[in-house]
Amino acid sequence: MTSNIVHGNTLKLRFIDIGANLTDPVFNGIYRGKTAHKDDYNDVLQRSWNMGMEKIIITGGNLNESQSALQLAKQDERLFCTVGCHPTRCNEFEKSGDPERYLKLLQSLIDQNIDKVVAIGECGLDFDRLHFCDKDTQMRYFEKQFDLAESTGLPMFFHSRNADSEFYDIVKRNRHRMSGGVVHSFTGPIQSISSLLELGLYIGINGCSLKSAENIDAMKSIPSDKLMLETDAPWCSIKPTHAGYGLLQTHYKEKKKERWEPDHFVKGRSEPASIIQVLEVMAGSRKENMKELGDAIFKNTVQLFFKNKSL
Repeated sequence: MTSNIVHGNTLKLRFIDIGANLTDPVFNGIYRGKTAHKDDYNDVLQRSWNMGMEKIIITGGNLNESQSALQLAKQDERLFCTVGCHPTRCNEFEKSGDPERYLKLLQSLIDQNIDKVVAIGECGLDFDRLHFCDKDTQMRYFEKQFDLAESTGLPMFFHSRNADSEFYDIVKRNRHRMSGGVVHSFTGPIQSISSLLELGLYIGINGCSLKSAENIDAMKSIPSDKLMLETDAPWCSIKPTHAGYGLLQTHYKEKKKERWEPDHFVKGRSEPASIIQVLEVMAGSRKENMKELGDAIFKNTVQLFFKNKSL
């Protein structure tokens, strides 16, 4: 395969993507139910391994998706997954007809695959999208998922949108029940960071965390020993309109999905190999050595998710 990099960083870097939605059908060439190109899932993975990715955590957003994420994780020793229920999908607990059984199925999935499941989640609160699930239901089943963290000893993979106060209260009340956690895809105001750090949480940064100057200022205020890296692929790519775009050193050849070629990125579709761009913007904004920052973040990620697993 020819190189898909137009120009890029030459540093030898080590990455772990803490959040990639590899169950999304776009990685099989399917967009909104229609096939646009060949399945390129393996090409996507290979690009990430080629640029220094060592592990990827596939995000589980409900019971079915967690099962799918687990099946993908079993295909490669470098792939792992989360198991849990996203706040916008928490209606599924009650729609299942037996919320306790739904929770037990999540528990069973973890217990039977503890070598591959590294976190509980994606769980939390999302008050920006209450049309999917109301506040009370989100809060009830967010708190319920601490049962899984307590019984397994696994850390938690959090989602928080426009719910800072309620999120803080629930996590603080249950902090003793979990080994640790990360708030992924952080886009909150700088004022919310101190409360997350008070809870001892890590903070995950991706392209959506770096859209505006305010976003970047918030990211710069986070201590390096509390940062993690992610892509949230296929979402959250760094676009020319983003405040930190000018700090990118690595650019990839792209084509629209209708003109797909195997050695090109699909325009508008983030993928795990994009993680180097996130680090470039972070290091450039913080005026820090990129390799040193990357190594610190790698260490943080191992400490939370992989300290009991061989690397």
